[in-house]
Amino acid sequence: MKHAQVLIIGGGTAGITVAAQLKQKDKNLQIAILEPSSKHYYQPAWTLVGAGAFDFKATERETAAYIPKGVTWIQDKATTIHPEKNTVVTDASGDLTYDYLVVAPGLVMAPELLPGLTEALGKDVVCSNYTDPEHSWEVIRKFKGGNAVFTQPTTPIKCGGAPQKIMYLAEEHFRKAGIRNKTNVVFATPGSVIFGVKDFARTLNKIILERDIILKTFYAPTKIDGPNREIYFRYAQPGDNNCVLTEDNRIGENIIGDSEIKLSFDMLHLAPPQQAPEFVRKSQVSAQDGPSKGWIDVNINTLQHARFANIFSLGDVAALPTAKTGAAIRKQAPVVVENLLQLIKTEKMGTASYEGYSSCPLVTGYSKMVLAEFKYDNVRDSDPLISKFVDTTKEQYSMWLLKKYGLPFMYWNMMLRGKA
Repeated sequence: MKHAQVLIIGGGTAGITVAAQLKQKDKNLQIAILEPSSKHYYQPAWTLVGAGAFDFKATERETAAYIPKGVTWIQDKATTIHPEKNTVVTDASGDLTYDYLVVAPGLVMAPELLPGLTEALGKDVVCSNYTDPEHSWEVIRKFKGGNAVFTQPTTPIKCGGAPQKIMYLAEEHFRKAGIRNKTNVVFATPGSVIFGVKDFARTLNKIILERDIILKTFYAPTKIDGPNREIYFRYAQPGDNNCVLTEDNRIGENIIGDSEIKLSFDMLHLAPPQQAPEFVRKSQVSAQDGPSKGWIDVNINTLQHARFANIFSLGDVAALPTAKTGAAIRKQAPVVVENLLQLIKTEKMGTASYEGYSSCPLVTGYSKMVLAEFKYDNVRDSDPLISKFVDTTKEQYSMWLLKKYGLPFMYWNMMLRGKA
């Protein structure tokens, strides 16, 4: 196939969900998905894999089983987008042309943006659920005490709550293993708070105090020395870049200059820096400057491209001021589908609007979870049905069951089938 009425770049959560919903609304649409990977992963469960509470193999399925019936799968990758020519250049299939384009390739890990990380990641005691959750569990299981450091980069990342979820699970594991009294659990974040939505931050701050977790805000990681097990941070508080150590320096921090901090670790879990794929960053479809530079330039409500009317984008690669999660995609997909169908049928945009909904299932232990739901501007936005029965700002066993069993079932059987 060299031309598609609707070409979708990306066969992950966003691409397959949009394709399935489009086909359900109009079975005559001629749709193609451009996706190189033969495997599809349910990545939200990787937090549980990293804590030994979920089988990694159960997160992996064949992509072919989820391409909607009647949709053409082009197993190849995009290398360039020429929006002015309605053309996508591929690695092996030549040029593809389209009437309408949906760009949803997700983001990519960019460990090279943090010096020393490429060499250290996945080796020894440096681990990440984002790249190899089975190694994370191995590191946590073998940990014998010392500084257990959990951190995240200054770039946007998938599921902003994930770096702290594994920390709560690891902390509980250390208690069960009888080594908590010789362990410092440290969460170092470039942000100013543990979580951006106050109702949920209140609960998380209480957990941090009760479990004696050392919270370091304004800590932006700058360098990792894997062989010497050291991580460096820049103290990044706006307007005050002189860092001061408290008298209780039990984790053994060292100040270098005015604003650099060196910390030794006995295990390190981190989210690698992340960015849009290179073909997006180098194309005119990305924002060319400003805070969203390199991410796809869309209207944050309609999800239509700001400059090319026949292009839409959703998911992790879209420049949207909300968390990059599967739950966000679940609310974005119907908006893209409705507005795109209206554009195809009437040459006028539909009126569907995305208000920024996202959700972060914050696992806080092996049987507890806080379901953080919010929309643009960090406004709480709870599901009306769930919130009728459960206070989602508190740790709940029912929400743990939702995370471990309910959400994976809904993902594979409903969302990817265009039914949720």
